[in-house]
Amino acid sequence: MGVRPWRSGPWRSGIGIALLVLLTHQGLAQRAEVRWEFYGSTIVMPAPDAPLRFPGELSPERIRSFGEQCLQPQYQPYLDSLLAYRDLNKPDHWIYYQAIRKMAQQLCPKEQDYTGYTIVKWWLLTGSGYHAKITTSGQHLLLYVQSDEAIYEIPYRMENGQQFVCLNYHDYGQIDFSRHVFTDARLPLPADARSFSYKVNQLPEFDPGNYQTRQMNYSDGIREYAFRIRYSPEVKTIFKNYPVVDYGTQFNLPLSKATHESLIPSLKKQLSGMKTRDGVAFLMRFTRYAFLFKPDHEVFGGEKRLGPEQTLLSDYSDCEDRAALFFYLVREIYDLPMIVLTYPQHVTVAVQLDKAYGKTITYNGERYTVCEPSPQREDLNLGEMLPKLDKQEYQVAYAYHPAHDK
Repeated sequence: MGVRPWRSGPWRSGIGIALLVLLTHQGLAQRAEVRWEFYGSTIVMPAPDAPLRFPGELSPERIRSFGEQCLQPQYQPYLDSLLAYRDLNKPDHWIYYQAIRKMAQQLCPKEQDYTGYTIVKWWLLTGSGYHAKITTSGQHLLLYVQSDEAIYEIPYRMENGQQFVCLNYHDYGQIDFSRHVFTDARLPLPADARSFSYKVNQLPEFDPGNYQTRQMNYSDGIREYAFRIRYSPEVKTIFKNYPVVDYGTQFNLPLSKATHESLIPSLKKQLSGMKTRDGVAFLMRFTRYAFLFKPDHEVFGGEKRLGPEQTLLSDYSDCEDRAALFFYLVREIYDLPMIVLTYPQHVTVAVQLDKAYGKTITYNGERYTVCEPSPQREDLNLGEMLPKLDKQEYQVAYAYHPAHDK
């Protein structure tokens, strides 16, 4: 498949960049500014003279023409504003993409011009160093980004040995790819592009004024426990269109700072004085009974893997979500080796304790005790497994070992 090279010429040279910076500062001095909030940060950009608009009917030629228009020097200050935010805050790629979406909305509102909005996102992704492309079929317009990671439940394309994952499939719901054949719009590509990663290692510092408090109640049959958790509703917004990722990525999604500070110290205080075995059992039952269970297809209409904070904020969660939360709590409080076990219809966790209890799994010569963090018909103790799983085949989908991973 042939592609046109990224724009070359004086704007890509050292002299051109210096000229562009000078012109950008002169333009900013003469134009009004627009400031918008982005998860605790303020992004400043010049006020657009008028919204960008895609001209006429959708066609590959018009897509390329509009893409070329976005690459003109007068639009560089908007990209510079995003790059300045990235340089200062160093967000993970998924968080940065949310900033790209908001910038595109400022320049070409989605509800007014979906085609233009999508191509503006392509421009901002490509200008930020990602390998992005647009494909079309009739009135469908799909935006892809190159990623090396395993992503599920959304379309992807393989080209020249590279995987491209669709970023906007959720806007269409479902597309019958047997009826709609998509072709590459052949927009310009950067000379050197980075691969897009869905790993999120740190959440933004959200506006403290937006935090809310949720009380989580849990009973072990003897005592009642209550934990008051601070959380930001913006977490749900960030992960609304987050795809189904592999278990290693899901189980390593972080808590936001305020949520971590409101939950982890309270749990540590509660577990103080307990043996590690009893503390792990407490966290297992807390994760099992502090939330209502409901399968993903009943809540989301399909597969959805929640990170630990999403599970804390959601009214319902399934076995994968609870396993992720339990994994996170054990790692934060005890930092023990763990493995994630996947069965045909179930996901659970096994923990390496100082002494193995009950049902164990041997992995790399080490014994792990099964800990079931999802509610079952009977109250399973540490080292007890659902009888129906005992003879089923399983896979170790993810393994964590402090000695190796730090």
